[in-house]
Amino acid sequence: MLKAIQRFFDSNIRPASEAITDREATGHALRLATAALLIEVMRADSTVTDAERATALAAMRDKFGLGHAEADELVALAEQEARQATSLFEFTHLIDKGFDREHKIRVIELLWRVVFADRVLEQHEEALVRRISGLIHVPHKDFIDAKLRVRAAALHKGGL
Repeated sequence: MLKAIQRFFDSNIRPASEAITDREATGHALRLATAALLIEVMRADSTVTDAERATALAAMRDKFGLGHAEADELVALAEQEARQATSLFEFTHLIDKGFDREHKIRVIELLWRVVFADRVLEQHEEALVRRISGLIHVPHKDFIDAKLRVRAAALHKGGL
């Protein structure tokens, strides 16, 4: 996974003359892991809507400061990684070890944004976000608070 990440960031973000550091590689891996989890949530109900895809792309652009083309390519790479993954562990483990509590909560909020993007809360989606939340050690209260914040924002925007 790290080689694919390095190729992506080398070709899209980093000038060719600069070498990637271990710390940067870890940061890139965290981005890909977050994107892969967004993809997994998007696919949880077996119907990927345009709204879910647009929300996942917007999340990548907002969270990581990527342009449209870079976010598209990162999501495509994340889709490939998610298809090849045998479990969520490789993604959740990176996030659990690499992010502090606030960043983990932010990841859960991003996942909820994708869930609520199509205006339908499916049981499979909620169960997956709950599972991810547990795997990255986000306390249940923070999981619920994140859900309520994102739901309230969606309602306010007329999304639900």
